[in-house]
Amino acid sequence: MLALLASGSSRSSSNNKLAESENAAQNSNNMSWGTELWDQNDNLAIHTNRGIDALEKYANFLRDRVAIETEYAGKLRRLVKNYQPKKKEEEDNEFTSMQAFRNLLKEVGDLAGQREVVSESLQLQIIAGVTLLSKTLREERKKCLSDGATLQQNLTTQLSSLDRAKRNYEKAYRDSEKAVDSYKRADMDLNLSRAEVERYKNVMTSKIQQSDDAKNEYANQLQKTNNLQQQHFSMLLPAVLNRLQELDEKRTRGFREFIVGAADVESSVAPIIARCMEGIVKAGESINEKEDTFKVIERYQSGFTPPRDIPFEDLSKLDPDAVQDSHYSNSTSNHLTMRGTMSANKLKKRVGIFNIFGSNKNSLTADGQKEDFSDLPPNQRRKKLQAKIAELQQKISQETNARDGLMKMKIVYEANSSLGNPMTVEGQLNESEHKLEKLKVDLKKYQGFLEKASQVPVATSSPQANRNQLQNGHRTSRHSNGSADDHHEDGDDQPDDAGSLSRSDSEDNVAQIQNGHNNNNNGSASPESGLGTSHTSLPGSGQGSANENAIGEDTYYETEVETLNPLGTCRALYPFEASSEGSIPMNEGEELQVIEIDQGDGWTRVRRANNSNGWDEGFVPTSYIECTLYA
Repeated sequence: MLALLASGSSRSSSNNKLAESENAAQNSNNMSWGTELWDQNDNLAIHTNRGIDALEKYANFLRDRVAIETEYAGKLRRLVKNYQPKKKEEEDNEFTSMQAFRNLLKEVGDLAGQREVVSESLQLQIIAGVTLLSKTLREERKKCLSDGATLQQNLTTQLSSLDRAKRNYEKAYRDSEKAVDSYKRADMDLNLSRAEVERYKNVMTSKIQQSDDAKNEYANQLQKTNNLQQQHFSMLLPAVLNRLQELDEKRTRGFREFIVGAADVESSVAPIIARCMEGIVKAGESINEKEDTFKVIERYQSGFTPPRDIPFEDLSKLDPDAVQDSHYSNSTSNHLTMRGTMSANKLKKRVGIFNIFGSNKNSLTADGQKEDFSDLPPNQRRKKLQAKIAELQQKISQETNARDGLMKMKIVYEANSSLGNPMTVEGQLNESEHKLEKLKVDLKKYQGFLEKASQVPVATSSPQANRNQLQNGHRTSRHSNGSADDHHEDGDDQPDDAGSLSRSDSEDNVAQIQNGHNNNNNGSASPESGLGTSHTSLPGSGQGSANENAIGEDTYYETEVETLNPLGTCRALYPFEASSEGSIPMNEGEELQVIEIDQGDGWTRVRRANNSNGWDEGFVPTSYIECTLYA
């Protein structure tokens, strides 16, 4: 029951409010400034002026907002541009976090575009409309006020005429009254002659006539004034005030439409902005920490096993002369696993003074890596080679399609010479064949690299090959015992490359190069290779030779190489069988002295004690050892 009463009372209150609003609307329709504010012309003029000022203030507000929107959009775009991934950071794009960040930047760029749309729409639609309306209202208001002033001036002039006619009538009336009194006194005065009395009578008659004329003029002016005043306040002035009312209502209606229009402009881009927000959320949700972790492992996994425990060295059982050589620093900061924690290609390479005569056996790529990626750990090397092979296969496919297109074009030209000269594509076809052949050769080369990298680790190239040098058109390969073999470039199957002449502390002992002839001291160590006597040296390599050169009779001399101090120690991670000259074999877990670190060619020069010959020196693959350098 109470609920019914409450619902009934709520309905009655809503009905009352509706009736009141309808009555207010009807009353507002019946009301007008011409009838209700007939005497407030000055206040209405001030009110309309303030209204137009408010409209222009809103226009200025929109201009400032458009400037802010434009600046905001520009700064957003500049922000997106500044944080775009750099070319050197492209390799990190495979991570989901970086992909999400790129998508975020794209969405923010779209947001900037929507702010630009808002700015342009406000400028073209709202501000232009407000400016035009404000100008029109000011012109109409000026005309209304001018008409009102004219009407008021006419009414004031008529009131002045009425006041003047009234004053004339009052004066004429007083003069006529005075003339009547004078005539009466003269008529009663017996001393005056009849002629004088007649004169007073004529004056009286004249004054009475003037009074009557002034009275008629006053009545006429009064009637005109009343008519004009009635017309002024009932028709003319209300019409002007109603025009001001329409002007003000037009201004108010325009204010409403412009505010709603500005909101509509903002609302029109809201769905797109919402989609941008959804894109940002989607980008954030696409980040997968496990996937990124897996990709980090894929990128940096070397394939090596962790280093074993460092063996204890009993100094009492060692040769006193070898104590200093076997000493190493206990500082963990100097304990570097060369192929595990620090890539050998990060080491600064020493450049010999004769490096200008040749290059390394493996030329470097654009990013500073070797052509066969032998300076990388096994896993990374295989991935690089596979990517390179895929790239070459794609290029071969594209070049094959281009060649086939050229062949078809040539056939068409041969069938119909009016379409073109077949010889014009002959040169392009030959060039395409040349490119295709070169790509196939590169593909075969990298497939060979991959095949070797996928096999069980063995020595695939001689460390000596990286230490060849060019002298007067010959390449001299120094053996570990100091002999030299001269090979002409014409008869050498290997690339004509050479490393620096010395890779050790004995660089100062480099022999002087003179014109024409190469002569090696028998049994001496070669400064080019830096190698001492090795049990893997070729038989008979110790026999010196003197090859005459037709250019001159000068001789190439060498100085004796001093014994190098060890730079640290290393432990063999894998067994290595020396299959090339200049290298020495080693067993897994064997301890060796490092006398020269890897210079980027994948080989490290080591030394071991030999009871019979004193020392064995040679090169071993850097990826097969774990180095510990002295402090």
